[in-house]
Amino acid sequence: MADLRFDGRVVIVTGAGAGIGRTYALLFASRGAKVVVNDLGGGRHGDGSSSKAADNVVDEIRRTGGIAVPNYNSVTDGEQLVKSALDNFGRIDILVNNAGILRDKSFAKLSDQDWDLVHQVHLKGSFKTTQAAFPHMKKQGFGRIIMTASNSGLYGNFGQANYSAAKLALVGLAKTIAIEGAKSNVFCNVIVPTAASRLTEDILPPDIFNELKPEFIAPVVAYLCHESCPENGSMIEAAAGWAGKCTIVRSNGALLRSSMNDGVTIEKVKENWGKITDMTDAKSLRAIEEATGALIESLDAIRDPENQEAQANDELFEFNEKDTILYALAVGASLSDQRQLKFLYENHEDFAILPTFFIIPALQACLSSDLISRALPKKDIDLTNILHGEQYIEILGDVPTDGQLSQKLEVVEVLDKSSGAAIVINIDSIDRNNNVVVRNQIVTFAVGAGNFGGQRNGTKAVPCLNKPSRKPDVSVTQKTSIDQAALYRLVGDRNPLHIDPNVSVLAGYETPILHGLCTLGFSARLVLSAFAGHDASLFKALKARFTKPVVPGQTLRVDMWQEGNRIHFETVVVENNAVVISGAYVDLKSVKMPAAANKESGAALRSDAIFEFISDQVKADPNKAKSVGGLFLYKITKDGKEAKQWTMDLKNAKVYQGAPEGKPSTTLTISDDDFLLLAEGKLQPQQAFMKGKLKITGNIMLAQKLAPLLKTNAKL
Repeated sequence: MADLRFDGRVVIVTGAGAGIGRTYALLFASRGAKVVVNDLGGGRHGDGSSSKAADNVVDEIRRTGGIAVPNYNSVTDGEQLVKSALDNFGRIDILVNNAGILRDKSFAKLSDQDWDLVHQVHLKGSFKTTQAAFPHMKKQGFGRIIMTASNSGLYGNFGQANYSAAKLALVGLAKTIAIEGAKSNVFCNVIVPTAASRLTEDILPPDIFNELKPEFIAPVVAYLCHESCPENGSMIEAAAGWAGKCTIVRSNGALLRSSMNDGVTIEKVKENWGKITDMTDAKSLRAIEEATGALIESLDAIRDPENQEAQANDELFEFNEKDTILYALAVGASLSDQRQLKFLYENHEDFAILPTFFIIPALQACLSSDLISRALPKKDIDLTNILHGEQYIEILGDVPTDGQLSQKLEVVEVLDKSSGAAIVINIDSIDRNNNVVVRNQIVTFAVGAGNFGGQRNGTKAVPCLNKPSRKPDVSVTQKTSIDQAALYRLVGDRNPLHIDPNVSVLAGYETPILHGLCTLGFSARLVLSAFAGHDASLFKALKARFTKPVVPGQTLRVDMWQEGNRIHFETVVVENNAVVISGAYVDLKSVKMPAAANKESGAALRSDAIFEFISDQVKADPNKAKSVGGLFLYKITKDGKEAKQWTMDLKNAKVYQGAPEGKPSTTLTISDDDFLLLAEGKLQPQQAFMKGKLKITGNIMLAQKLAPLLKTNAKL
């Protein structure tokens, strides 16, 4: 990753003569910024002044090749401080309000002077300096401002009433500046540091004091000030090599009256105090508009009692990185393709969630709700006759990588299909900030619930679409594991139909079947592989119809057709050519098809099944594969052109589609048809080589050891 630089930027750091302010100034200068080092040179109680502190830091910066000038003004002289930046460097880009003093006394003994001096430096000083810099930042279309708060401000601290009041006031100041500056690309954030400094040198124990190095905090502040950082209006706490975001949360609370005509009594408040103070499902509200909106929703519930019933249908879904990684494994993600590591490793720099994971909270909300049974025209229908017919999912916002999502469910349509009833359910997934981030629509089919005199065709369901009438642009195959359904059950659907042979027989199947949503997860992942370069952020929406079941262990082929940013797809079981998902498409924000991905995602070949079989053999007996050793690249041709590459990495017992990682020991080129004959024993390798049907480069002798792996005719 390239270093983040501040070349051409001008930075003012207040209180930069020592401690954490000095560390800020040195770091910015080392990354190319021109720095105004401000320090009045007073003591930690606000007494005295000296130019020595600022001069020393400026000299330190200049000795290492940096650019800096000193400034000795009080922070309340904001205009003069900013003028120093403009006079020396012609602009001001970044302002770090760091200057501070302490006048600690218990609240009862706090004097007016103790109060005023602390507020003068911390609050008024930040106000005056920021107000002087703000118009210049707005005019140039860039600015980054840091306010410095404290845990004393967030949580209070004995003997620091003046200090904690000023520090929390800075949070409110920063949030308002963030709102007013956002349109001009002027961002304002709050740092909540715990660092060793002259303010804390005789307050903290020595062993703790030594761990609170300013060098651990300065990079956090520097990133908040970088043009690549999108954060605005946030509180970031940092100490001892740790950083985290702080926020103000509000409980869901309780309605204290049941209608607009009711009043609120003290007794009613007492009765509901448990709900009022219950922070279990507390939400972070990012703006005053959200707080007002939440209040209006509460009033709407009073005006419309039926809305309270709808609120009762909210379902909370909690998840973390372990759940999303398990889901990725359950729908076939594998380390055989290193581009999928991002879905399987929580510390990956681009850690991401497969978008179809967010169908799970919607499905679980439906399963735990009685909405379906209440929507059925015939109430005596066995719920085991409810089939998942169609699925739609759309990503509407930034989905979290962990946390909580609440689901709002609504039956929008019930259609009479004669043999059953089609029930269309919309499910909105809502994050902690009350934003709808995912919208699912599930169409279920209740067998035997039809002929109730209802409308046959509706308008609410997102329609499936016919595939284009041409050969697929891309086809990708992947074999499911015999344990696929057993693994997928762990993501939340524990229906015994998918694992218990007795239950599956009673349901009319010879063997347990794979979850339809598992098949859909496979399909969507392969579409992202072929047309989005495994970039989950490009996913916008998906629609699919489930037509037939898949048996674990069968091979899926996903045929795809590109129409702009819409990728139509159909999923087929290779072994019986049965279409299991139809009328389907994925909408992408944009298409990204790397050359390597295109090469690997060619049309399905007959040889694919052979390589899948060999892969199973290698997994079953990796020691046998390792005894062969070598890195083999197979180039499979079709109609005289290279159609696909497969790698047999027998050193590491891996077989996968695509080019090898490293130089192959042996490269073998053969047509799709001849490779099948070779595997069936109908064509001898030596014969194929002599006739020019098999071309080998590299270590030819090593290729002879492959014969045992290619003897698949007994299994085909």
